[in-house]
Parts: sequence; C-alpha cells; structure tokens
Amino acid sequence: MTDRAVSAIDSLLVPTPTHAPADTAIATVRHPWVAPALVGTALALWLATLGTVWQLPLHTLPRYYLARYLVLDATSLLFMLVVNTVFLGICVYLYSRERDTPALQPDIRSRAALMLGFMAIVNIGLMANHLVLQWGLIEISTLFAAPLVARGELPNPRATAWRYLLYSAITLALTLIGFMALAQSAHLRGVEANFMVDTLGASLTRDPDAWQRLGLSFVLFGLGGKLGLAPMYGWLPETYEAAPTSTSALLASVQFNVSMVAVFRILQIFHGTEVGFVSQELLVMGYLSLVVAAIQIMASSNYKRLIAYACVSSSGVIALGLSVGQAAAYGVVLYIVSNAFVKSLLFLTAGRMRSVYHTNEVGALSGVIRSLPLAGLLFTGGIFALLGFPPFASFLAEMLILSGIVQAGNLFAFTLMCVMLTVIFVATGRTVFPMLWGEPKVHVDTPKQSLFTLLPKLGFVAVLVMLGTYTPQAITDLLRAVAVSIGGLP
Repeated sequence: MTDRAVSAIDSLLVPTPTHAPADTAIATVRHPWVAPALVGTALALWLATLGTVWQLPLHTLPRYYLARYLVLDATSLLFMLVVNTVFLGICVYLYSRERDTPALQPDIRSRAALMLGFMAIVNIGLMANHLVLQWGLIEISTLFAAPLVARGELPNPRATAWRYLLYSAITLALTLIGFMALAQSAHLRGVEANFMVDTLGASLTRDPDAWQRLGLSFVLFGLGGKLGLAPMYGWLPETYEAAPTSTSALLASVQFNVSMVAVFRILQIFHGTEVGFVSQELLVMGYLSLVVAAIQIMASSNYKRLIAYACVSSSGVIALGLSVGQAAAYGVVLYIVSNAFVKSLLFLTAGRMRSVYHTNEVGALSGVIRSLPLAGLLFTGGIFALLGFPPFASFLAEMLILSGIVQAGNLFAFTLMCVMLTVIFVATGRTVFPMLWGEPKVHVDTPKQSLFTLLPKLGFVAVLVMLGTYTPQAITDLLRAVAVSIGGLP
C-alpha cells in the first residue's frame, strides 16, 4: 500500500481538526437534531425487534429471505433483541454526553452516521444464513468501528485503530483459510460445499478427515480471536481502553455478539459431527483465557483495562461452557445475554468517571462513591454482576455452567474455572473497592446528571435483575430454543 493510500485512509479515521476558535467551530457545525434523531432511530429499531419477538411464534421459525441468504430464527431473533436494546442505551448515553460536552458536538453527525451504519451491518450479519456472507459483514462492521475507535481521548488513538484493523484482518483471514479447507475437504470427497448454514452439514463427513478438522480448527481459532479468546486476545484490552466509552460498549456488547452468533452457526452446522474435536479446541482456548485474564487483572491499575480483561475472562467461561455442550448450553446463552448488559453498564459508567476525573488510572481515584454517588453505586452493581453475585443473571448462568461441567465429568475444568474466578474476584475487589469506597484524595467538580442520562444504566440493571429472578415466558422460550440449537437439552 502506498504512502498516499495510507494517508487517505488515515484521514477517514478522524476528521481533520479545524483551526478556527473552538466556540466558532461549534457554532458553525453543530447539528442539534442529530443526537435526538439517533435516539429516535435506535428506539424505532428496538421497538420493531421487540414487537417481532412478542408477535412471531417460535414454531413458525425459521423464516428465510432474499433467496435464503437471510434467516430469522431463534438465534438471530434473540441476539437482535439484545444488541438493539444495548444500542438504544448507548444512544441515550451519547445524547446526554453530547448535550453536556461541547467538544463532542462538532463530531456528532459523523459519529452518528458511523454508528447507524455499524448497526445496520450487525443486524444483517445476525440474520446471515451464509457463513461467507456473515464473515464479510463482520469485517465490514470493523471498518465502521475503526473510525469510532480513533476518536478516543488517549494519546495516538489512530494507531490503536490501525492495530484493531490489523488484528481483525488476521482473525478473519484465519477464518477464511478455514472455509477454504472445508471446501477442499468436500471437493476431495466429490461433494459440493454449500456454505449455507442449513445445508453445509450435508457436505460434512463423520469419518476422520484431516482437511475438515483443519478447516474447523482455523474457523474456531479465527472467530475466537474476534471474541477476545487467548491467544488472539491482544487487540481487545488496548482497543477497549483507547476507544470512547460508547464505542467500547458497542464493541464489547454488539460486535462481540455478532461474532458469537457466527460461532453458534458453526456449532449448529457441526452438531453431531466432530463434537469431541470442537470441545477440545474450545477447552484449550477457555483455559488460556481464564489464566491470562486472572494474571492481567491482578496486575491492572487501570479500571477500563480491568473491565477489558474481565471481558477476556467472560469469553473463557463461555468457551468452557460451549465445550460441555448439552448440560451447560442454557447457562451459556443466558451468560452471553447478561454479559452484554454488564459490559455496557460498566463501560458507560466508566465514561462518567473519566469525564469527571479525566483519567483511567485507579490510583488517581478514591472515594468515587462520595464524589459521584450514583455513578459509584452503578459501577459497584456492575462489578457485582460481573463477578456473578445474586440476584443478577450472571450468578444463575455461572451456576448452570458449573453444574453442566460437573455433569460432563470434567473436574479439571470445574476446578480451574472456580480457582480462576476466585482469583479474579479477589484481584478485582482489591483494585476497585478502594477506588470506590476509600477516602477522596482530590476535590472534583461533579456536574449534576439528569434522570434521562441515568435511564440506560438503570435499565441495564433492571434487565440483569429480571433475567436473574423472573424472566418473561417469551424470553425464556427464546433462550431455550437457542440452547437447543447448539446442542442443549430441550
């Protein structure tokens, strides 16, 4: 790539700053209608998804569209509901931040356009019934997300955005190699490899096949990198820390889930085929992720990076649960759904703390619960939900996953998960609780927050408690249907 091409792409990541005085620039480029329009669009998208969930009986699914390239089934429907709910909360947060932070106002139009483009691609990706189409849409969503990452407040955010793009290209290239190996396996057996999710299984073989296993291993390894599973997790902590908090929430709770759906599609295709091989690969990545996350959290002195490494830990728990299959499937689905709201709650609350303290370092913060009572309480609740305390859904999900691991007879996985989660619990508490409950070290100005600003975070807490105590029957049926599709028991 030539220097001129790199410079052109680089200029797309972050708009060239104006040299006009700040007040003049804001006055000439501000578009007060953009943020409310973004919230309105997100609300309409959420209502449409919610209406579909309540009105479309599960027994009528799947439904196919566009020559069967798109499908509406239990998996796509559940995760569309999750990501669009999270997106609505993020848009409300961004609207409140835009009103209170003049520096964000000149950039709000391009940021809103990128976010809407990102969500459009993600929703199509969730419905994709073709693995290569889904693969391509995940990469396109990365192209929309990279300019948002480059708008971060840390030094040299463009470099972080470029590294994010590079890691994404590597992980998706590995996935593509996996697709090519699967196609080669089918070709050598004289079978046509159709990468439609509902027909690819017919081209697989139950006999030992090196090309088929090679393809499967590359696909899982590549998608595991998108999920932040070790060893391909290096992009995640840096990107989540450097990106604006709204973008961190989008990556952790939205893009993560479209990649998770891609993994679910692989499990649905290989259901009953290569089960042991899939389990072993997921087990190894899950083990590594939990160990890496525990070590990094113990050494972390940055609350945003701590959340990022907790995301790596969550990916490890998911991988272990998926490796078990039947017994833990429902717990895994519930855990993934609850984690989307936990991550969003923590990142958006971290954004409030950074806007006041202007740092991500734990050492500079103390007594947050006194200076920012509501933010401190919400962050505390998010940490408890992250660590799997009742009455949050993560507690029930972790218990179901651990129960499934015991039923499967894998006592080593059970022991490792319990030990690593205990280490993470102690390390997180040692880092976070002095920050929240200690004596304030500095006096900070704490502008008041409106109820509208708090609505998305309170909504996320309400969802987590609801999923952990009483879940509406329609949502329970949807969770069970997705669990069954990946090998869980009815």
